[in-house]
Amino acid sequence: MARIRCDFFSEALGMGTSMTVLLPEPASSQIGTAGSTTVGDPPVLYLLHGLSDDDTIWTRHTSIERYVAPLRLAVVMPQAARSFYTDEEHGNRYWTFLSSELPEVCRSFFRLSDRREDTFVAGLSMGGYGALKWALRDPGRFAAAASLSGALNVAERREHPTSPVDPAVWHTVFGDRHVPGTDDDTIALLERAGADLPALYVACGTEDFLYDDNTRFVESARRRGIPLTVDFSPGEHDWAYWDAKIQDALAWLPLRSGGGDRPGVSGG
Repeated sequence: MARIRCDFFSEALGMGTSMTVLLPEPASSQIGTAGSTTVGDPPVLYLLHGLSDDDTIWTRHTSIERYVAPLRLAVVMPQAARSFYTDEEHGNRYWTFLSSELPEVCRSFFRLSDRREDTFVAGLSMGGYGALKWALRDPGRFAAAASLSGALNVAERREHPTSPVDPAVWHTVFGDRHVPGTDDDTIALLERAGADLPALYVACGTEDFLYDDNTRFVESARRRGIPLTVDFSPGEHDWAYWDAKIQDALAWLPLRSGGGDRPGVSGG
């Protein structure tokens, strides 16, 4: 894989920002690392970071580069600060940056497929929320979306914050506006989702403080008859869990070539 730390100016944010990008390459003679032959523009996974992290975190705390090397899969990891991937009430336009500007910027810089069947999104914690919010608000863009330990009930947490999130973060992102029922409420997005959704994957450790949020999301999906793959198993809100589960999520992705077998998780 080629790893690129890309610093660029964002029109949506009105400032310079960064992303870390992994691009497939054959690397057939590199000892101890599998490569892949690229024919045409590769599929792309947008991989989102959590609240306390940045665009480098997935490459520093997991072996994501090694995991995707044989899959012929590009990975785009953008910087989104503590924004909950939202156009902040008292900050910046991170939802606009993520959902509108970033894909166009990436395709202008790199050779990436723009086909729905080749486009995926995933993330952890805040990034899990961002991934499913993006997939539910723009379902025609993605073939699949995965959340690992996602903050999937932000609306209620905003109204009754009982998590480690600093109240100042909630104020910066949402201000005084009421979140339930809006496009920043993933439960509400499920309730009004259409039929042509991407495949959905939800994983969370049973010891995670966000476990109840994840079970609420899954229950809402099942009430609507929305199919999704669910992996609730022992685990904490930590990198040991996410390093293991990103491998399961990669194996689950409906890649047109490569990608391995689906993990042994329950459907719903």
